[in-house]
Amino acid sequence: MKSLKNLLSLGVAAALGIATFASTASAEAPSDVKEIKAIQDRGVLRVGVKNDVVGFSVKDPLSGEYTGFEDTLATLIAKEIGEDVEVEFTAVTAATRSELIDSGDLDCVLATFTITPERKKNWDFSTPYYQDAVSVLVENKSEIHHLKDLLGKTVGVSSGSTSAKALVQAMIDNKILDGKNFNADKFDPSTWTEGVKFHQFDNYPAISTALAANEVQAFCVDKSILNIYKTPSRGFIDEKFAPQEYGVVTKKGSGLSAFIDGLIKKWLADGTIEKLIKENNL
Repeated sequence: MKSLKNLLSLGVAAALGIATFASTASAEAPSDVKEIKAIQDRGVLRVGVKNDVVGFSVKDPLSGEYTGFEDTLATLIAKEIGEDVEVEFTAVTAATRSELIDSGDLDCVLATFTITPERKKNWDFSTPYYQDAVSVLVENKSEIHHLKDLLGKTVGVSSGSTSAKALVQAMIDNKILDGKNFNADKFDPSTWTEGVKFHQFDNYPAISTALAANEVQAFCVDKSILNIYKTPSRGFIDEKFAPQEYGVVTKKGSGLSAFIDGLIKKWLADGTIEKLIKENNL
């Protein structure tokens, strides 16, 4: 679960000028910024979102409509760029979202995208709009209750996510693994075999199905996402670890970056984001 107090503190700090970006963003969309002008001329803000994360972003299979916290946030951003600007949603996964930003197919991504120092080298991130922690979901019958119980097990994670690295780091921090072969910068879930193995999947429902079939013995991702797949026959291990902060992602150096960052700071400070979080039961 997010720490709303921490998020609101970020909003206050942002109002004092402590921000992710060095530049100061205006509350009005500057038409002389080429990226913003292109969106205004197009009349469409192209946004990457998840399609299967309840509360954050879900696509209705019949109507095609996207609903959730991040979808509403994207719509609010579009209206700040221009009253007539619409949102064009594209479903992304942890493995595809960054490449669609790099290619220019998307203007921004709001898809439970965790801010990390490594990622900030390649993309711009707004001030975080949500905070969570990583956890592990297991079948109750597995008798897995703690991080140490994952030794010798296979854990399901999403391709392109940071969950596997966070889990290994937590096991090292808790002295369950010695970490001699762990390199955070070069960590690859597909080749890691020390103490725990990982199976990567394209989406969360596939991991949940694999957990039910015992193809994996645990499901690791941010707890707010795991809550969707918790049932009476499933539970969380006792530990939570690796606090995660989600930000709006734009291409590195984009003129859109500072503008969106200013909006997020404003909405943290005025309670807009708090209201959306509560409305979506996050």
